[in-house]
Amino acid sequence: MRNTLLIAKREYLEQIRGRAFRLSTIGVPLLFAVILGIVYLASQGMGSNRHYVVASPSAALANAVRAQMLEEKKSNTRVDVVDSSEPGARDSVLAQVKSRSVDGALFLNPQQNPQQDALPAAEYYSYSSGDFITSAKLTIALDNGLVAQDLTARGMQQSSADAVIKGVTIGTFQVRKDGSIVKSNAQAAFWKGYGMALLLSIATIIYGMNVARSIIQEKTSRIFEVMLATVDATDLLAGKLIGVGSVGLTQILIWLVAAFALMATPLAAAVLTGQYSIHFSWVEVVLFPVYFVLGFLLYSSLFAGLAATCETEQELQMYMPLAAAPTWLSFALIVVIMNDPNSLWAIAASIFPPTAPIIMFLRMASEIPPLWQFAASIGLMVFSIWGILWISSRLYRVGILMYGKRATLPELIRWLRYS
Repeated sequence: MRNTLLIAKREYLEQIRGRAFRLSTIGVPLLFAVILGIVYLASQGMGSNRHYVVASPSAALANAVRAQMLEEKKSNTRVDVVDSSEPGARDSVLAQVKSRSVDGALFLNPQQNPQQDALPAAEYYSYSSGDFITSAKLTIALDNGLVAQDLTARGMQQSSADAVIKGVTIGTFQVRKDGSIVKSNAQAAFWKGYGMALLLSIATIIYGMNVARSIIQEKTSRIFEVMLATVDATDLLAGKLIGVGSVGLTQILIWLVAAFALMATPLAAAVLTGQYSIHFSWVEVVLFPVYFVLGFLLYSSLFAGLAATCETEQELQMYMPLAAAPTWLSFALIVVIMNDPNSLWAIAASIFPPTAPIIMFLRMASEIPPLWQFAASIGLMVFSIWGILWISSRLYRVGILMYGKRATLPELIRWLRYS
């Protein structure tokens, strides 16, 4: 045990004092903050200062759609209405689009028979084929304009029609198992679970790969031959896992402390209120380090055994898809989990060890799962870690001293027998 702790201390201090740790600890949050800031600022100008033409033989319909398109006050949108029944009107509007004097033209052709329950044919022309945001806004404007025109045609006041179109805001609340009722927001809950799952997956895979790279570097430098003279191979592997895992927990702890300090500022307090409020339950706070440690041990023990069978880092890179596959599968199930966190697929994925850490936090964002599912998930992960460590430690004992020979499957089986 003493040798294990000495190796863990060496690995921990070596990485903590390294420049890469300092740069990643400070740089990663700053990079994400800059990216989110750029995306936010860029999104503020989306759809601004646009000039459109709405062409229709029905002035009432065109003006109703125009009014809906001008609802967004900060967009500085200009919308002209053209009577498309006039000779040459269509060609004139299309010429404006072609010359880019207008950004787009919407043609509306109402049905000739008003008794038929059919929507008017709508055609949109622009010089950009990928502007799906504008297409979505035009669809909403057309739908609301049709409703407004129909309501006013039936005698409703314009102000009443606008109130009907605006709709009703629904307050959402979550009823917990203890009977308490708290205000909830599906979007905030999704991003909370997504963020915790993303942090968990990135940290476990990165530090799991750090263990593998450390083994490759020491193996190629032949330093193992000196270390194994005084330290058992199993103690060496356990020390690496404990030391590198502690580095990951330290980095995440620094990020969390910085995040909580930021949340205490007046700016963050103004943002994280009302519909954007984010709350963390004690279950999430307790289970995050538990699943981080288990996820890290699962991935790092797997890659430690694989690294012992590799000769170079380039060969190790071939195994990277193995690390990414469970993560891809977990995030591919986001829609299924957020829609029904108690479905068979969600429960199975939250118990399956490779995907359990990420899926559990995605589920907890919507609803805290039953206690037996936590117990089954953690129990299976512990059993899987024990099994992988049993295999990895035996591959590690033989593989770290093997040079110049590619490890085939029959060769790996012989290694397990030797140890």
